[in-house]
Amino acid sequence: MPSATYEVFRQAILQQKQVVCDYDGHPRELCPVILGHTSGEERVFAYQVGGSGSKGLPPGGAWRCLTLARVGRAALRDGPWREGSSHMREQTCVTEVELDINIHVRGRRL
Repeated sequence: MPSATYEVFRQAILQQKQVVCDYDGHPRELCPVILGHTSGEERVFAYQVGGSGSKGLPPGGAWRCLTLARVGRAALRDGPWREGSSHMREQTCVTEVELDINIHVRGRRL
């Protein structure tokens, strides 16, 4: 059974909404793109558009791989949907993909 946090990220992808949360003690503002599991752990591959992190946040945002067990206070919010300008390599964050905005959500609109 998915965690409550997993369900928040699932709804964010389906509705193209941002997620605000805490991760390892840092506030994050995210646009989640891929949701699923890796080695039994719930994970999300997301574009961080605001907040902070242990490595800082470059201007314009950065791709992040988050283990959902380490996410706190996740909530949906309206805001512009953003993603990085390009993928230089295939993501390895989520190996068992349940939901991918580019396939499952945007693919239905084509």
